[in-house]
Amino acid sequence: MSKRDYYEILEVSKNATAEEIKKAYRQQALKFHPDKNPGDKSAESKFKEAAEAYEVLSNPDKKARYDRYGHAGVGGASGNGFSGGGMSMEDIFENFGDIFGSAFGGSFGGFSGFGGFGSSRQRSQRVNKGSNLRVKVSLDLKEIAHGVTKKIKVNKYVACKPCSGTGAANSSAYSTCSTCNGTGQVIRVTSTFLGQMQTASVCHACGGEGKIITNKCTSCHGEGIVKDTEVTSLDIPAGVAEGMQLSVSGKGNAARRGGVNGDLIVLIQEEKHPDLIRDGNDLIYGLYLNFAEAALGAPVEIPTVDGKVKIKIDAGTQPGKILRLRGKGLPEVNGYGKGDLLVNINVWVPKTLSKEEQKTVEQLGKSTNFVPQPDESDKSFFEKMKNFFE
Repeated sequence: MSKRDYYEILEVSKNATAEEIKKAYRQQALKFHPDKNPGDKSAESKFKEAAEAYEVLSNPDKKARYDRYGHAGVGGASGNGFSGGGMSMEDIFENFGDIFGSAFGGSFGGFSGFGGFGSSRQRSQRVNKGSNLRVKVSLDLKEIAHGVTKKIKVNKYVACKPCSGTGAANSSAYSTCSTCNGTGQVIRVTSTFLGQMQTASVCHACGGEGKIITNKCTSCHGEGIVKDTEVTSLDIPAGVAEGMQLSVSGKGNAARRGGVNGDLIVLIQEEKHPDLIRDGNDLIYGLYLNFAEAALGAPVEIPTVDGKVKIKIDAGTQPGKILRLRGKGLPEVNGYGKGDLLVNINVWVPKTLSKEEQKTVEQLGKSTNFVPQPDESDKSFFEKMKNFFE
């Protein structure tokens, strides 16, 4: 689906409260619910879109990252091995069913009819889903500037090899669940003032699978998963930032008995650079010159993420001046253009002088050329400060 602004999808402002966001999502979901719009792919798409927006905006941490980085901050880095956060209908029903309890009699996940709205959708047998895993990955500025592939070892649940993740000793070690007759769910029909309402809940006997294992695998004891270590390759895009989270689809814990694997959530950490400070996509470097270099000008070396570069300091350069090296900063994640490297000029004043140095400085201080001559920008600054204190 297209990545529209989440606030636009729910029709709320960025200053909306948690209750306003919840109310807006409920209205959108009721409007585009598949049972009210049978066969309407556009409505189903909007239904999923609203759920995805609510999943982010209802979570304070995700909302903060989204407000700062947009879709990229909440796993929106599609391509490069990362998923964009799309949600299945199963995810929506299981994650947000509580929001619709009062409207649908409690079991939104098993809802199959409401008043006069017929439903052609029937839920399939329950599919187990593995849990998500979270890992931290530290990157230096060079890796952030160009993107990098990282290989990491992850301790997690994987599919049991002897039984291929089924949990059964062999293909015939099953029997149909007698409680749900193989459907994986128990149907209940209740009468309300709106008419009959049919709800479904997961069968407690088989856990929604519709079948019972009669002879379990001895390696995983019927679970279909075992603990193991797996090496995972992460393609991290250029321009990521501290605290950003990226999601690798299907690389989390394996699900019990052949279900859907969870995701691997990657938390980005930035390693401190010895010389450079990051400010958004710009980099800042504090350059110290001695008096001779500032007065006479000199070639100096400036550190960048790709090594040192030489620049020419003009004669008479004043402390506090900022030099801008275009394009020497960091790229926009999943975007175009680069930030700049800002060089902040400082002039180093020695704390102690020899007698000979002191005499030299005293002689220089008597020269009329050493009387401060502020330019127009300095005068403007001093005038503003004067007005401020008056």
